[in-house]
Amino acid sequence: MKTNLKFSTKLCYGIGGLGYSSMSATLNNFIMFFATAVMGISGSLVGIAIAISSLWDGVSDPLIGHLSDNTRNKFFGKRLGFMFFGIFAIAFLNICIWSMPPAMSQIAKFLWLLIGMLAIESANTCFGTPFAALAIDIAPDYNEQSKVQGFKTVFNIIGMILPSILMYFFMSSISLSIQTKYTQLGYIKIACINSAMLIFFGLIAIFSTLRYVKKNKIYNNDLPKEKFELSKLVGGYFHVLKKKNFRTVILGYSFATIASAFLTSVGMHLFTYCYHFSSSQISIVLISLFGGAILSQPIWVYLSNRIEKKRALIISLSTIVLGIFLIFITFLFREYVPTSSMFYLAIPCLIFCGIGAGAMYSLPFAMYADCVTLEIYQTGLNNAGAYTGYFTFSYNLANSVALLIIGFLLDIIKFDSTQPVQALSVQYGLGMIVCFGCAIFLSLSIMIFSRFNIRRSDVLKIQMISSKSKKMERKEIEKVKG
Repeated sequence: MKTNLKFSTKLCYGIGGLGYSSMSATLNNFIMFFATAVMGISGSLVGIAIAISSLWDGVSDPLIGHLSDNTRNKFFGKRLGFMFFGIFAIAFLNICIWSMPPAMSQIAKFLWLLIGMLAIESANTCFGTPFAALAIDIAPDYNEQSKVQGFKTVFNIIGMILPSILMYFFMSSISLSIQTKYTQLGYIKIACINSAMLIFFGLIAIFSTLRYVKKNKIYNNDLPKEKFELSKLVGGYFHVLKKKNFRTVILGYSFATIASAFLTSVGMHLFTYCYHFSSSQISIVLISLFGGAILSQPIWVYLSNRIEKKRALIISLSTIVLGIFLIFITFLFREYVPTSSMFYLAIPCLIFCGIGAGAMYSLPFAMYADCVTLEIYQTGLNNAGAYTGYFTFSYNLANSVALLIIGFLLDIIKFDSTQPVQALSVQYGLGMIVCFGCAIFLSLSIMIFSRFNIRRSDVLKIQMISSKSKKMERKEIEKVKG
């Protein structure tokens, strides 16, 4: 069945994730640095707290996905009620996390971080999983799905670059290795802006797609409710992993997520303590990274249409590996180049990495959506929420493992947040964590994605057959009525 969405529907759906993306990027990119360097919590404790919360986020994703699949609300449809609750819960909890009292003991700070992260990840699931599944509901057609994912990707990347822009305006332009009370105040201001954007743009997505949901009656009312069984939900995950293409996208993206965690979570430490960049310089460097991802979107859209999504994705991952190699070169020669000059050398390296990373924000999700679409046409059951939950569970599990490892690695190399200048051994340790961690897991991701074998023609063929079948059914019904 071919479904052409209005431009306004695709635009409003895409922009709905802008605030959520900005909030998530701030949390993912800065929380490790904030907790260790600003709050003084040990790396291993921070790693444990973030890993547990990230793991819980992954566990809750299939659960919320299943519940949204079986919701029959005649006002909000299947997904929108969860999203409505989620945006307000996230907005409140987001501000609470960054408002951690600095005078508390380290154990108290650890508990504050752990409880806060568990709570916000629960709220994230209520918005994020139904929001992702909603794209499959409103655009089951192959070409429309790519367009919807494209809109979502553009605003997702804009949201990812916003924290760096906000950091430029709201953080004191000093070396972040010299921590003051104004550093935390800057994070709190950024959190307040993110929460406001989350509510505003989230409501736009909900009420703009609400008209479409009610008009097209996307409730699943014609299908029986599926009784919740935890064992069945867990079994469903392993059933999905048995399917080659599902497994390929899940594992490939999980390894790419681990590589991303090494770059973003330890990157702040690297640029602060090894390159000695100020907060303003770091924000510009991060803007360069995400700016490259935004500018590269037309390239990856064009390539995915010409040479299939898999090949375009492998090219993008290889581009990131080359960019990491360039960063490693600058790292080795940083002692021989002035900080001001090194800043201008780092920018093109990050832009290059961003160009490669641009495809990672859209193509894996579009490939997974193709897997789900084929499954829906073959089985006749729309369990997009559960399938989306399995996907997010996998990469959240990978992210939790990565952050746990990173936390312990920071302690192993003896990173000390009380020291504005780290020992050379610590600096080299930070460089090795970022460069080798990224390169190894990106290479594994490339090897796995190379096994994906769904082509555009496969999806279009099944959709054409399904469309013809539905037309024949309608004609038969008309004959009977006549």
